[in-house]
Amino acid sequence: MIKLLTAIALSTGALVATAQAQDLTGDAAAGEKVFNRCKACHAVGEGAKNKVGPELNDIFGRVPGEIEGFKYSDAMTEYGKEHVWDVETLTAYLAAPRKVVKGTKMAFAGLKKEEQIDDVLAYLATFDPDGAKVGE
Repeated sequence: MIKLLTAIALSTGALVATAQAQDLTGDAAAGEKVFNRCKACHAVGEGAKNKVGPELNDIFGRVPGEIEGFKYSDAMTEYGKEHVWDVETLTAYLAAPRKVVKGTKMAFAGLKKEEQIDDVLAYLATFDPDGAKVGE
């Protein structure tokens, strides 16, 4: 029964994530350029691996602090107990990571322009769990 409920919850999360990705207003091509700032620590796309930060494929609907094989800060693990990466949480986090998750290991100060955050989110939404571009 627990496995069934887990499967239903994961499927629901994927549907919510897909719906959110469709509602994004950013420009994915512009977001790819902004994401260049993130590449030193994060990877997306086919074959993406954890680096200094976790890989970010299929981030929408993911629970913070739960990518297997990545050592998260205690603060991020705790944050993940009450949050899911959606447009709202990612927007806040990308604007001020250390303010949103006090004690995060992420050293990046944040993106200050709302348009850049929207663009990065649109770019991240183009990757499925395997790193393939959605719709290609």
